[in-house]
Amino acid sequence: MTTRKNNRNLLRTTMTGLVLAASVALSAPLVASPVQAASEVAIVVNNQAITTGDVQRRAAFLRLQRTGGDLNAKAREQLVDEAIQMQEAQRIGAVVGDDQVDQSVQRFADDNNLSQAQLQEVLNRAGVGIDHFRRFVRAQMTWPRVVSARYSQQNSGGMSQEDLVSRMLERGEKPTTTEYVLQQVIFVVPDDRRSAILGQRQREAEQMRGRFTDCGSTRQFAAQLRDVSVRDLGRVMQPELPADWKEQIEATSQGGTTPVRATERGAEFIAICSAQQVSDDLAAEMVFRAEDQENQTMRDNADKFLAELKEKAAVSYR
Repeated sequence: MTTRKNNRNLLRTTMTGLVLAASVALSAPLVASPVQAASEVAIVVNNQAITTGDVQRRAAFLRLQRTGGDLNAKAREQLVDEAIQMQEAQRIGAVVGDDQVDQSVQRFADDNNLSQAQLQEVLNRAGVGIDHFRRFVRAQMTWPRVVSARYSQQNSGGMSQEDLVSRMLERGEKPTTTEYVLQQVIFVVPDDRRSAILGQRQREAEQMRGRFTDCGSTRQFAAQLRDVSVRDLGRVMQPELPADWKEQIEATSQGGTTPVRATERGAEFIAICSAQQVSDDLAAEMVFRAEDQENQTMRDNADKFLAELKEKAAVSYR
């Protein structure tokens, strides 16, 4: 939940200029934008093309946010960074889905007393367009997932009892979090047959989801199927949830299952065997560590990881 709150705050902060410009944009006459002209390739990032139209839209977006300086240069830099970030997200299967982007865009419109039509009109008049805005939102929501997945294994050290007590005294109460018992179901797809059978395996996984009753009967049901693996993931605190499943698990009730996802292993879903609120020293430590990671540590790690990816990336300016 904290990650989603941080993403929302990030969008609010980044989009302040859009709110300031909304009334002006809605009252201005609709004029043709240079973005409407034919686009040419401006930059290539690891074989992914960024067009002159993309650069113009991002520059218009920055202008709408009242950003100063060389907007074309800033637009190009942002788009290169986003391309590298999203390529890594696609590699590890952490890209935020369309439904989540839709919800974030709707929340942004609601927060700023705009209808979807008015928001789209603001963006169109400014030469940005709703599709480019959605692309920006998706990138802003996805990158924290990627960073979390990259560094989660490097932050396993325990918090001292002294630090734990100190943090709880500062807060005035012991934090509460959710403890899950999870089960993972994988419809295995061999690499050499992925293109041929992945769709079929996803349908089979959806059929099993529809018949799911409880975690106690999953293995018995799976035994009747071909190449289906069932893994008990045990007890997992909310801050420890894997980044690529976190939002789906949090959105699923006890006794339910997450939507089916295509992964490198095949078609998968996770069953929520149980979910209960806990408030003990372990829960408090998990919450504090997650908060630390999502604040300054998260920002530092994000900068560091992006620099590493950019160093390895092939970027060609036309």
